[in-house]
Amino acid sequence: MAELSNQLMAVAVLAYLAAMVCYAAEYAFGSKSRIGRAAVRPARQLVGSGAPVSDIADDEDIVEVAKPDRSGEIFGRIAVGLNIVALLLHLGALTTRGIAADRMPWGNMYEYILSATFVGSAVWVGVLIRRPAIRHIGLFVTLALVLLLGADGMIAYTPVGPLVPALHSYWFVIHVSTIILASGIFLIGAVPATMFLIRDGYDRGKRRFPYSLGRNTPDATVLERLTFRLHAFAFPLFTFGALIAGPIWAEASWGRYWGWDPKEVWAFISWIVYAGYLHARATPSVKRTVATWIALLGFATMLMNLFGVNLFFGGFHSYANPGGM
Repeated sequence: MAELSNQLMAVAVLAYLAAMVCYAAEYAFGSKSRIGRAAVRPARQLVGSGAPVSDIADDEDIVEVAKPDRSGEIFGRIAVGLNIVALLLHLGALTTRGIAADRMPWGNMYEYILSATFVGSAVWVGVLIRRPAIRHIGLFVTLALVLLLGADGMIAYTPVGPLVPALHSYWFVIHVSTIILASGIFLIGAVPATMFLIRDGYDRGKRRFPYSLGRNTPDATVLERLTFRLHAFAFPLFTFGALIAGPIWAEASWGRYWGWDPKEVWAFISWIVYAGYLHARATPSVKRTVATWIALLGFATMLMNLFGVNLFFGGFHSYANPGGM
């Protein structure tokens, strides 16, 4: 089962990569591309102006775009299909890992990243089903998933092993599951946050990289609202997991609620930053771009807690090694 899990993960990464390529094709050639917008608008203007159909038909460029070019749409649909297939393979890798370990597959850094990215992928598919108009940012979602899973396999891979005695508690499921859920949602929330800043810069006339990427993305308002909703949903989960369930489990396992462990400190830093984002987002005098930068700072602290603390610091929560948390 452990070997099957490894194979399923490898295939899942390839499926995410294939989905990313198809998302990129739609991003470049789909209906929201710069060429598509520039060509479709004149056609709509001519039709709305009451011009004879023969006059419109005489314009070769307009006729070509007025006939719907389905190539971008096809690439997009293929990308979504591959994304769903990758999600199912991802689920298979996670499930077989749990069966091989005979426990919930959250006992080390490798399993944590595998689980958090699965949640992120599932949340993205859910958002995509509800809001198909934002499909163009799928390129950046799958890019993030491929990078994290690639780093997980190359840097954090840990053979299946038993949990340390302190983790044999029902709080293991309660605490870690809520943190994983929150982390996966924060991961997806960071993508529209980044694209909002890029699109906002593009709308303000900035054309250098990376703002040039903003020409094909959804409207800045749509991206900003999606960013807020994802973070507003994830924050209470993170609050419960990090500041309520975590200390209760720490007291039961180690005899203290708080011990200034590096992971505890960085989790609290992340909580403060994300609380600051939600407060800034709710304050009319604070620009949405400033609030969004705070959200991205929060995600940076999450990455620091995941990679920096686990790989370079010790403590009770260091779980880069087998069986540790």
